[in-house]
Amino acid sequence: MNKTSTPQSAPPKLAHVEHFILARRQLAMLLAAAALTGGGLAWLLVSLVAGDPAWAIGAASLVAIGGLGWGFGLWRRAGSGTPAPEPGKALTQSRVAVARPSAAATALPPPAPEPARAAPPRAMPSIDGPRIVAIGGGTGMPQLLRGLRVYTDNITAIVTVADDGGSSGRLRRQMGVLPPGDFRNNIAALSQAEELMTRLFQYRFADTDVNGASNELAGHSFGNLFITTMAAVTGSFEAGLAESSRVLAVRGRVLPSTLEHVTLCAEVCFTQPNGSEEWRVVEGESNITKAGGRIMRVFFKPEAPRAYPEVIRAILQADLIVAGPGSFFTSVMPNLLAPAIREAICAAQAPRIYLCNVATQPGETDGYTVSDHMRQLRYHAGEAFPAVLANNNYDQTTAPSPNSQWVLLPGEHETIPYQLYTADVVDTAQPWRHDPAKLAAQLIAVYETLRAQRASK
Repeated sequence: MNKTSTPQSAPPKLAHVEHFILARRQLAMLLAAAALTGGGLAWLLVSLVAGDPAWAIGAASLVAIGGLGWGFGLWRRAGSGTPAPEPGKALTQSRVAVARPSAAATALPPPAPEPARAAPPRAMPSIDGPRIVAIGGGTGMPQLLRGLRVYTDNITAIVTVADDGGSSGRLRRQMGVLPPGDFRNNIAALSQAEELMTRLFQYRFADTDVNGASNELAGHSFGNLFITTMAAVTGSFEAGLAESSRVLAVRGRVLPSTLEHVTLCAEVCFTQPNGSEEWRVVEGESNITKAGGRIMRVFFKPEAPRAYPEVIRAILQADLIVAGPGSFFTSVMPNLLAPAIREAICAAQAPRIYLCNVATQPGETDGYTVSDHMRQLRYHAGEAFPAVLANNNYDQTTAPSPNSQWVLLPGEHETIPYQLYTADVVDTAQPWRHDPAKLAAQLIAVYETLRAQRASK
């Protein structure tokens, strides 16, 4: 695959410096205003629930101050008139081992290290790359999004709405909203000020207040309250997500797979002391991994939820569709339980690739290999994902973490009914996770390979 780049004329050095300083000041002003507004909205939500008028007045004042700051920041930005430098765009050539069906993959030497890439600052123009749809949730998909945003702004993250634990579960039960937790993580990952937004959105309120009394906000994250408040102010969860993304300068979109309130259930097999098997139905996403048995099947109650229309449109217009990484049964699979989503993926003309986890997850995929993942994926979603990108950088004698094992590649003589791509995508500092830059680079390389194959036919 050839490296492609678009040369651009460099602006004068002085203009670069002046633009950078001005952009940083404007971005800081807008972020501070956004934080004030979000904090005020979250405070207002809590005061309304508690029925405290004094709190409501204070919260409204904070919102007003934040709104004035936001408006002033936008006015300053609109009046600056400083053009943004136009950077070049380049895709880095990567090496990927390919295996055809009926043959196990042959691992190639590790690819050359990817150069360090920083996310483009707010003042930079958008990156008009491929339209990529990423399906998942949890903590796995943000790793992918952090890497992909270097290559394209045309990212649509489709996120599960099955979470029912922790802060998200409480807000879901008490406020009647869809669980915001997975959306929070992915919005932060796509924000141009990701480091600050991640710290702000992941902040959790203490269990007690300054007087040692129980805190009504205990366990809630600021990001969850922010999104919930946005949903209340805008009138719908999807509108709240859109406005949250706009305020936080998100490059891409984060969409729910469905707007219906669903409960994730699983058929779990337990082996008894006498060797017999007992099957039980476990209800609730947070209870499934705690059950302790082998997950045989997951499904929704009520079954066959309607897909969010924007999700179907994004899938059919995509240049590349990927699922994962992330918790296989509780983050990735729930999105594929909506029939319309499965059908749209199968009907799409874009390449479709499953990004396999590098390590097993306790209580969910214990002992799973790449082929086990693909077998369950086919059982639940049919031919939605005929190809998989898996990690080939592991040492079987050393576990990635105390409670997980490596997800192993197919054996040398194993016949596989799927297309397998292998590469080093592991994070060396946290070997149970993907490295965002490695994963994105290898995914783009596979995408270019598949696109070239289709063009040659």
